[in-house]
Amino acid sequence: MQFLHTMLRVGDLQRSIDFYTRVLGMKLLRTTDRPEQKYTLAFLGFAANPEQAEIELTYNYGVERYEHGAAFGHIALGVDDARAACARIRAAGGRVTRDAGPVAGGSTVIAFVEDPDGYKIELIERDW
Repeated sequence: MQFLHTMLRVGDLQRSIDFYTRVLGMKLLRTTDRPEQKYTLAFLGFAANPEQAEIELTYNYGVERYEHGAAFGHIALGVDDARAACARIRAAGGRVTRDAGPVAGGSTVIAFVEDPDGYKIELIERDW
């Protein structure tokens, strides 16, 4: 098996594409518009499958907001420097919801940001 993508439903596709490309630095890999079925998909990532998993953004025509529920937690991204990543994200207009610092009960440095639809993204500092 191979991890392919995670799908998120979004209320404004262009706003979300802008966040994931401009603020987080992902690439827009491909889009699919299905007017008869009333939805559009956008696949984004730092690289395409099979090199890395992707984010699939789904926009259902006419739906501007979704309830997230309590089950989904967050997406995690590895970064070289969590503090610097937070600074870049803030400078690009992104929202940092937890500044970089050690995880509770440990030493791994993490931070959290939020996309325009309220999905949480954890930044985990890695020394690759």
